[in-house]
Amino acid sequence: MVMGTAERRRAPRDAGTAGPAAGSGPGAPDRDIPAPGRAAEGPQHGRRREPQPVYRQLWTDEPARSRRLPDPVRTAAVRAVLVVAVTLILAMVAFLCTMAGSWLAFPMVIGSVAGTVVATWGVLDVWVTRQVWNQRHGVVSTPSSTARAMRRERRRARRQARIAERSRERIRRRGGAGQLSHS
Repeated sequence: MVMGTAERRRAPRDAGTAGPAAGSGPGAPDRDIPAPGRAAEGPQHGRRREPQPVYRQLWTDEPARSRRLPDPVRTAAVRAVLVVAVTLILAMVAFLCTMAGSWLAFPMVIGSVAGTVVATWGVLDVWVTRQVWNQRHGVVSTPSSTARAMRRERRRARRQARIAERSRERIRRRGGAGQLSHS
């Protein structure tokens, strides 16, 4: 059995074991990963097969702590992050060109000012998109929310559909009795 480092520390040494634990030599695999040459070897005749090593997962999936952003909000956020990153790069290049006395300093300063305006628009776009999405999809429950009125309308329509279905079912069960005309 191949043991990892923690198991080797905890495992008591047998009195009959003279050397280090099995699988801890210089050519031995570390952390239960088999050595490259051993996997290719087939079963040896006349010997017992050793059990296959158990592989650990590289990572474990954990449930998300918060819900994922809606698609329009996430798109606006990605756009804003890219614009802010480009603006910061422009500002840094403008600063370095100014320090070096390059002719490129003035165009870079103009570009970074324009980039700052666009980055501000991008961040405001994320905020407005998030507010609009919340308003339309009923996340915010305020008296002025349009989502509340939409939910009310949908409930009313479902209720009327159920009442109509019940009356049709009632007429079907009676076999059409109660109709005023047989035309």
